Amino acid sequence: MDHVDRILDQWHRERPDLDVAPMGTFGRLKRLVTHLSLRLDAVFEAGGLNAASFDVLATLRRSGAPYALSPSALIAWTMVTSGTMTNRIDRLEKAGLVTRAPDPADGRGTVVALTEKGLALIDGLIGEHVANEHRLLSALDQTEAAELDRLLAKWLACFEPESPPPADAAPNQPPRAR
Repeated sequence: MDHVDRILDQWHRERPDLDVAPMGTFGRLKRLVTHLSLRLDAVFEAGGLNAASFDVLATLRRSGAPYALSPSALIAWTMVTSGTMTNRIDRLEKAGLVTRAPDPADGRGTVVALTEKGLALIDGLIGEHVANEHRLLSALDQTEAAELDRLLAKWLACFEPESPPPADAAPNQPPRAR
């Protein structure tokens, strides 16, 4: 019996008229997010980053050479507001991990690019991050992990449209002006 089971037992006793099964799902998800976030954050912090900074650097890295995207493309991939993205870029630029430059296709726009320091950091950290994720999933066998991923994708699809990110956000494509 886990902590959530004990909570559900209390509800069954106090309100037997309610089907509280969804409470178990949401309670476990919430507790898992807390545990997983702590363990994921430990890897980011060891690299001098937080989850938000890691997300921006990883997005730029996986976009392919020249490891540069417009701020709007970064927003589309990371699903944050423009103000939040500006703050993240400011901090990463101050740390020497990214640069801002005029968009060569449109002088009115900008492109955010990894610096050599940023590329080295994300390349070193991504392997540790993936290994950590494998450790965190190790309680499940390969079939269970695949089934969990399939079910989570099905559930997530109810909340997120299947529309692709903007054209300038496509991986391995140079940024396009907006």
